Amino acid sequence: MFYTKTKNRTWEILSTAKHGDYPAVFFQWFMLVLILLNVIAVILSTVNSINQQFNKFFNWFEAFSVIIFSLEYLLRLWSCTSAPGRGPLWGRIKFAFYPMSIIDLLSVLPFYLPFFGLDLRFLRILRMFRIFRLAKIGRYYQSLSLMRNVFASKKEEIILSATIMGVLLILSASLLYYLENEAQPKAFSSIPAAMWWAVTALTTVGYGDIYPVTPLGKFVASLIAISGIGMFALPTGIISSGFVEEIQKHKKEKEHLEASKDITCPHCGKHFSHQDREKSEAGEQKSGVRSQIP
Repeated sequence: MFYTKTKNRTWEILSTAKHGDYPAVFFQWFMLVLILLNVIAVILSTVNSINQQFNKFFNWFEAFSVIIFSLEYLLRLWSCTSAPGRGPLWGRIKFAFYPMSIIDLLSVLPFYLPFFGLDLRFLRILRMFRIFRLAKIGRYYQSLSLMRNVFASKKEEIILSATIMGVLLILSASLLYYLENEAQPKAFSSIPAAMWWAVTALTTVGYGDIYPVTPLGKFVASLIAISGIGMFALPTGIISSGFVEEIQKHKKEKEHLEASKDITCPHCGKHFSHQDREKSEAGEQKSGVRSQIP
């Protein structure tokens, strides 16, 4: 019984921070601050002068953070079966393959790999996975869950616009390759090489390292650049409208939740629902008698 209660309480603290649940709220804020400090430490450690001066501190802080993140990962894996519909074995296996669980694992994995005698060159590449700790903020920051909901609700529109942009990118690179290859065999040596120009042209960045020189190539490139302004603006509009819809939906849910809360009378201490209050106000208008419901 104690084991089950402990596991359930652990899952409550790790998964959600309800209003008034101070241990869960403290844990959420502690992890959020620790993640942000880790990201700052990773960024500062790439500055040679700072890394040489504070190398020991960075190492100790890294070890402390990995211990905390590892305990969090193991506790999540242990207590995840408290959620409805999760068995002791397959429930944990499925949980381990969730995107956020994989991010949790990748954020601590580079620390343990040297103990297995892996090639140091390979480890240098894997050290970049420490930046995955930034993605862990999604567990503790509600605004990122809002972003996830937006992308989920606008998934079909985003995929459609990405497909259109991909087709436009290939067509643009192919056209400029055939128009400019003879005049500039090095710059437009192949269609994949021409894709770099197409990306910079369609996104209106235009670095100027590769550009058409033939009259026909310039004309076609102008049309491509103009079309890119409209086509590459599509995802921005889709995501913006998704954010507006999701924020309005969130506000309506919050208003509905506030309206559904019980009301306590300051005179007698009796609890009334929101529906009781509406009925009482309607009765006041008919009879002219003031109700006890505040």
